[in-house]
Amino acid sequence: MATVDNVLVRDVLKMERIGAHSHIRGLGLSANLEPERVSEGMVGQMEARRAAGIIVKMIQDGKISGRAVLLTGEPGTGKTAIAMGLSQALGEDTPFVSITASEVFSMEMSKTEALMQAFRKAIGVRIKEETEVLEGEVVSIEIDRPATGGGAKVGRLTMKTTDMETIYDLGNKMIEACIKQRIATGDVVQIDKASDWLDWRLLLLAIDSA
Repeated sequence: MATVDNVLVRDVLKMERIGAHSHIRGLGLSANLEPERVSEGMVGQMEARRAAGIIVKMIQDGKISGRAVLLTGEPGTGKTAIAMGLSQALGEDTPFVSITASEVFSMEMSKTEALMQAFRKAIGVRIKEETEVLEGEVVSIEIDRPATGGGAKVGRLTMKTTDMETIYDLGNKMIEACIKQRIATGDVVQIDKASDWLDWRLLLLAIDSA
């Protein structure tokens, strides 16, 4: 704040907002699904929030999977806010997509295409991959380089685990990884084995043995 020629000048703080409902963190319900007057960014609409809490509970229990929930009401009554709170209550893994009627009835694309794009954005996919990892201590490592400088390198790694001690023939990719990681006797390493390869040609990760 400053004064210039008897004129009072105030500094206005710049406020940035991500979205109209970015402040909503949930439905504002207690443990027994009782709504609080002001909680988690939600104000009012007590009955609707309680009903949304029941929907969240049923979804978490798997009782209404594969079904849709329709929220109706006048403009500005908080339908999108309740939907946002419902999404937040379900967790971060639940995608939330908000669209308007003007986006659906756009002249640039058909209504079917607009709805299909919205559905694609609202579908969450979780992919799990199982890999077989061997971890143990390097007992010895031998890498033979051709005297002529050409040709493939040959390597052999002896690794000791809690159950066994095994000798592995190293491929070119594994040898390069050993040289890059500076693998030496006494290091504890992890080998990610892929079933698609006949030899062990994946990344070798060195862990500080200290």
